[in-house]
Amino acid sequence: MGRRNWLFADTPDGTRASAIYYSLIESAKDNGLEPFEYICYVLEELPYADTVEKLEALLPWNVKVSGALSRNTSHSQTA
Repeated sequence: MGRRNWLFADTPDGTRASAIYYSLIESAKDNGLEPFEYICYVLEELPYADTVEKLEALLPWNVKVSGALSRNTSHSQTA
């Protein structure tokens, strides 16, 4: 992440949202997860996380690396 990533954060709320998003992406990378797949996974599971434990299970270091979430797999799309 460089300072150029912050060029479009023109409000304090926008800066905070960007910081959260960038932190999730970089944490996913550090934990061997594919960032896009991880964010999709979190957005799918978040409505069902009704306890603190379920929310903590969605953090990048608690997600088990498997299939599509792994950064080392090749993704082939079929039409």
